[in-house]
Amino acid sequence: MTSRKNLLHGKIVKSAFEAPWWARNRHLQTIWPRFIQKRLPLEYHWERITTPDSDFLDLAWGPKPAKTTGIVAMFHGLEGSIRSHYANDMMAALSHQGWQVVMMHFRSCSGEPNHLPRAYHSGDTEDPAFFLDLLSARFPELPKVAVGFSLGANMLLKLLGENPAQKWLNAAVAISAPLKLSECAHSINQGFARIYQKYLLGSMKATLKKKMAFIDYRKLIQLNPDDVDKIDSFRRFDELVTAPLHDFADAEDYYQKCSAFHYMSAIHCPTLVLHSIDDPFMNHLVVPKQEELSEAVTVELSDRGGHVGFMQGNILRPQVWLQQRVREFLAQYMPITDQEKT
Repeated sequence: MTSRKNLLHGKIVKSAFEAPWWARNRHLQTIWPRFIQKRLPLEYHWERITTPDSDFLDLAWGPKPAKTTGIVAMFHGLEGSIRSHYANDMMAALSHQGWQVVMMHFRSCSGEPNHLPRAYHSGDTEDPAFFLDLLSARFPELPKVAVGFSLGANMLLKLLGENPAQKWLNAAVAISAPLKLSECAHSINQGFARIYQKYLLGSMKATLKKKMAFIDYRKLIQLNPDDVDKIDSFRRFDELVTAPLHDFADAEDYYQKCSAFHYMSAIHCPTLVLHSIDDPFMNHLVVPKQEELSEAVTVELSDRGGHVGFMQGNILRPQVWLQQRVREFLAQYMPITDQEKT
């Protein structure tokens, strides 16, 4: 018999997602949507907003519905943008529901380096809170939800845990969140996963070197451009760059303070966490236990799916299951237009 105490915990349930025979490999699940899957058509426009510290954030707004019934705020992953496969396709899929979708780009991720030395990181909730305040002021009567991917998913869960009484959002979805950053930094530095690390790290280092051309970093980090080139792991980058730039003692201090795992017991907003056990960016240790979740949180686990993958269907006409599942969950909290119901 389930005790009353257990009823106050969140839920960990088996996902309905099942990988097809041709996509049971975790790397194929991760890589196919990025390099092979055809992008959904999408039109969007940009808006630049000024932050309280006189820097800027770029927003990508999806198509404006004929009648807006809700707002979807999206947060991308590490070095991502609206041009990322998951962002483009999720915005396209959700825009057809009568929902206005908008993605906030973390600093320097829209294609132009930000003006200040600081960048962004997995626990940086200051800019997202400012962004959500803006949405609340512009659309006070509309229901709002949020969808986060990878780094953006970790950030979103941390934001909700830091602000259990928040009024910004009616619901949230976190996809492939690196819930324990130290474990993830270790996992992505092993075997084939190092390919992903090299690709992402290359983008991070290139952005930093661009900014070094117009910002004097000498009092902030003990690196020159040649030193940046030699950084060969996320942990090393976080030790030498992320931590000192954002007031952490070292990489481990950053990982411990910014891992969403520590905040999931405080979340009051209805939240769906979608996670694959075979995610190559992580390991099994990142999966929380039921007693570590608030009653508002449901974790859906699948055995396969890779990192922000979840490909299903026939190999000739594959589909991304994520879009269907996210739409289904969010529809509980925002109306869908009559056209989509018919």
